[in-house]
Formats: sequence, C-alpha cells, structure tokens
Amino acid sequence: MNNILRKRKPDFTNLQKVLECKKPDRPTLFELFMNDSLYEVLTGRKRPDREDELEHLKFVVDAFEAAGYDYTTTHGSKFMFIEGQEKHKETISLNAREVIFDEKSFDEFKWEDPENHDYSKLEKIRDYLPHGMKLAVMGPGGVLENVISLTGYDNLCYMLYDDPELLKQVFDNVGKRLVKYYEIAAQYDSVGLIISNDDWGFNTQTFLPPWAMREYVYPWHKKIVDTAHRYNKPVILHSCGYYLETMEDLICHLKYDGKHSFEDNILKVEDSYDRWKGRIGILGGMDVNFVIESSVDEVKRRSHKMIEKSLESGGYALGTGNSVPEYIPIEKYLAMISAIHDVY
Repeated sequence: MNNILRKRKPDFTNLQKVLECKKPDRPTLFELFMNDSLYEVLTGRKRPDREDELEHLKFVVDAFEAAGYDYTTTHGSKFMFIEGQEKHKETISLNAREVIFDEKSFDEFKWEDPENHDYSKLEKIRDYLPHGMKLAVMGPGGVLENVISLTGYDNLCYMLYDDPELLKQVFDNVGKRLVKYYEIAAQYDSVGLIISNDDWGFNTQTFLPPWAMREYVYPWHKKIVDTAHRYNKPVILHSCGYYLETMEDLICHLKYDGKHSFEDNILKVEDSYDRWKGRIGILGGMDVNFVIESSVDEVKRRSHKMIEKSLESGGYALGTGNSVPEYIPIEKYLAMISAIHDVY
C-alpha cells in the first residue's frame, strides 16, 4: 500500500478552489465517507469504540489523512429525528418507519431539539487535526429524506394532495431543525465545509414532481446554504438519484457550491462535468458499480482520464459516485485514488 499512497500534507484550500470552480494546486480527492475496515487498513490500527466520539473521530481523521484527503467528514452531533435511524445497514422500504400520518400523530410526535445535543467534539478535535485539514460536517439525513422517514413515501404522496397543510408543517419542522443543526456546526473554527446530504430521486425521476420540490424541499435547502455562507463555509449537496432537472435550481437559486453523487445509469460524471463545469464543483463520480465490476487497471485508467480532463479547467475532485462501502475491494479503491499521483 505504501507504494500506492504517497504522503501528502492536507491543504483544505485545494478543496475550496474546487468548490469555487477553480484549478486546485494539485489533484484533489473527495469522498462522503468510507468504512471501518478501510479505515483500519489506512491507519494500521483497530477502530475504537464508537461511543467515544472524540477517539473515533481521531481514528477517521488519521484515515482520511493517510489516504490524501484535505478534510475529514463527520456528523456534528448525535442529533437525529427518529431514534436509531442511522443504525440500519441493509436496504429497507421507504415506508418502513412512518410515524406521522395525520394531525393526531403529528401532534403526538416528540421532536428532538438539535440545541440539546453535544457538538463539543468539533472543538476538542481542533488541536488534533493535521495542519491544513478541516472538518466537513454532514447531517443526520436531509430535508426530504427525513420527511420520507417520518411519513413514509406512499403516505407522503397522498398527503401532497390530500393534506398539503399538514405536509408543510412536517417539512417546516424538519427543515428548521436541520438549519439550526448546521448553524451550530458552522460556528466552529475546525469546520471548513458543510455537506447537506439528502437523496432526491429514483433513477429516472425525483421523488416529488418539480413543483413540489420547489414548494416544500428547496426553501429549506436555500436556508441551509444561506446559513453556511453566512459563516463563510462552502456547501456541498450530496444527493443520490435523478438530478438532471434539478441542476439549474441547485446552481442558480439554491447556490450550492458543489454536487456529489453521480451514477453512470443516470449521467456519467464525465458528461456532467462537460455540462456544468465552471458553474458548480463536480465531486466524485467513479460509479460504485463500475469500481466493483471493473479491473484494477480499468478503475485507475478511468480515474486518471477524469483527472486529466479536469486538469486545466479545475472544479473537480476525484472519488466514487457515492461512498466506499465494505463490498468495494480495497485494491479497487486504492487504484482509484492512486491516479492523483500520476499527474502530481
């Protein structure tokens, strides 16, 4: 592995330049998150107890540094809308956990307050961060994701027409709490970047029609972006699924600095880069299925070509289309990130 990874000092300004659609000083990596098995390989030590948030964050910081990233992703706190929702690993139905389906269930639902949670690790980690590295804080799911978790997808679609006022109340209660969560996190000096992670669609369409996205979802994303920008922190939207008709809103109205999550069966990242480069940072895009099914040489070749493609125009950081789950062979991941060294 040491022959593949060369020690690079973190420099968050490289990712900042990508998000400003500029050319970074060197090829830059981006990943939403990886996995504990890979973190153990990268650090050469076992994962600490997750209950010790600070020690676990140090472990992840060391892994991101070892792989050549200029930042480390983390959650700001343990705030979430439904207890235990982050513990699911297997695929589950979009109707699996609905708890709000009428006025009575809405009135009885106990909303968590993000201000009642502990964000102190964002301060405690500051002296441990390698010089030049910053944190990228992601949320406990996003606006639309959490509404779907609370109402169930089928019920959400019915509410859209049968009880739009109730649906608006659900969106407002989710949205304002996410804005507060990000506002708290953005105030820490260790935090350089906000990631708004909110899946918006299937393979061929968004979960909601465009008019509903604009009425219910976008207003709260605009507030999240505005909040981060008020603290001079760039914001990335990580959103899986169909996005082609959302990009103009994302760029022109919502003012996101970067877009992450690209799938070959929707639009290859190479084509997305050609279409939107110079207007928004394009992040990742080495399709997870491609990385799994292709040879090590094929993964490295495509990664290398994408780095070369964006070398002069900038505004791109290399990574997978989504994240690095445990079922991606480590040698494929290493082949992908090693491509940045061939041109630097």
